[in-house]
This record gives sequence, structure tokens and C-alpha cells, in this order.
Amino acid sequence: MNDEAIDVEAMFDAARAVQAKAHAPYSRFPVGAAVLTDRGNIYAGCNVENASYPLGSCAEASAISAMVAAGEYRIVAVLTVCEGEQLSTCCGGCRQRIREFAALDTPVYAAGPEGVRAAFTMEQLLPASFGPEHLVGFGGHRS
Repeated sequence: MNDEAIDVEAMFDAARAVQAKAHAPYSRFPVGAAVLTDRGNIYAGCNVENASYPLGSCAEASAISAMVAAGEYRIVAVLTVCEGEQLSTCCGGCRQRIREFAALDTPVYAAGPEGVRAAFTMEQLLPASFGPEHLVGFGGHRS
């Protein structure tokens, strides 16, 4: 899928809508995320915090879980939306989660309430990454 085929506005709308449903009583930092698949579907997720901090879920992880639950395994674009003036991107753990389903040239958009603030490739956010192609022959990768 080429960049012209990526409906960034639809991804932003999906991420923004689910961001409003985030459960972030501890950080007070609601995040929404949307992933676009190679089939053209958008899956959204929000962060869900827990009083036992390590048990919370990031928005990107929630969106990926929705995608996998629907039987899809290929991400062609990612968008996250956060509040505040600072540019916010996916955390390190989510970068690796995304990499499991995305190529190095996959665009990752960082947005604020007004829209996209910056765009990166997966490789820029996670250089020299370890991905599923490293495991071919050792259990394989679902495509």
C-alpha cells in the first residue's frame, strides 16, 4: 500500500474517538492509537491503566490486539494521538509490538489534538530491530 492509499484522516478520527474512552486515572495521559492493515481496515485502541502499574495496556497494544482478534496480521500504517504540547511517539515496548506486524518502511504518525505533528518510519523509531523475519525457520511468521 503506497502513502497515497493511507487515509491518515480516518486513522486520526478513529484514534481520537477511542482516546476519549481511555482509562488513565493515574497518569491522566489518555492515548488513542489506530493501525491500518493491508486489507484496508482500521483498528483502534486506547490505553487502559491499572492500579498495579505493570498490568496496564498501551493504546497501540490494544489496537494490535483488536487487529489480531479480527484475523489480520499486517500493519501498513500506525497513528497515535496524545494530549499536550510535546511530541509523543510510541513507547519502546510498543515499537517492538508494532514491528512484529510491520515492515521497516511502515509509516508511524504522531498526532496531537489538532492532527498529525510528525511522521516517522518504523526503522527510524526502532533502528536495527529484531523482527519476525529473523525467526523464519524457527516457527515462522504468520503473514
